[in-house]
Amino acid sequence: MTSRVSFVPPAMNDSLRRARFDDGCSLDAGGLARARAAAGSLPAAVRVALSPSVRCRQTAAALGLDGVEEGDLAGLDVGRWRGLTLAEVGAAEPQEVGRWLADPDAAPHGGESVTDLCARVGRWLRAAAGTDGHTVAVVEPEIVRAVAVGVLGAPAAAFWRLDVPPLGVTSVSGRDGRWNLRLGQPPAPAGEQSDDRA
Repeated sequence: MTSRVSFVPPAMNDSLRRARFDDGCSLDAGGLARARAAAGSLPAAVRVALSPSVRCRQTAAALGLDGVEEGDLAGLDVGRWRGLTLAEVGAAEPQEVGRWLADPDAAPHGGESVTDLCARVGRWLRAAAGTDGHTVAVVEPEIVRAVAVGVLGAPAAAFWRLDVPPLGVTSVSGRDGRWNLRLGQPPAPAGEQSDDRA
C-alpha cells in the first residue's frame, strides 16, 4: 500500500503578512484570489484534512475542497502570545522569545513546545500511512515544518530553518512508514496537471 499526502499551507492573510500569531483572521482579497486560481490544480484525493483555523477552512473552500478538521493538525499553541506579532512579543519578552527560538523544548508563552508539536504531527503522519491513496491536508505552516522535520529525522531545532510559502505544496509519499519528501511545489494553474510524482 502506498500513501501520499500533499500539505497545502493557507493563502495569504493579514496575520501571515505581519508575522502575527494566528488570531482567527480571514484570508485577504489577494490570498483568496490566489487560492481560487489554484482550484482544481491538486491531484484527486481520497481524503481531505484541515487544520482547525479560519484561514485553513477558507483556503480549502477556495480550492474547492471539502475536508474534515483534525485536532492533531492544529497550529502550534502559542498561549498568551496568540494575536500578537513576533515584533511585539520580542519587544515585551526578548529573553523568552530568544529561548523559544533556540530551544525546541521551551514553551515560555504557556502553550505548546515545538518538540510537542512535532510529536503530535508525527502521530498524525503515522496514522496517515495506513491510508491507501492520496490525502490533501490544508494546514498551518508550522505543521508543514513539523512534517519535514519528522520525515527527514532532523532534530527539532531545525524547525525554524524551514520557510513555508503560502499555497506551496509539500508532499510526502511512501509505504511501511518510510516517507519521501517533496518540498514547495506550487499548485499548477487551473487547466494544467500538476506534476504529482514523488
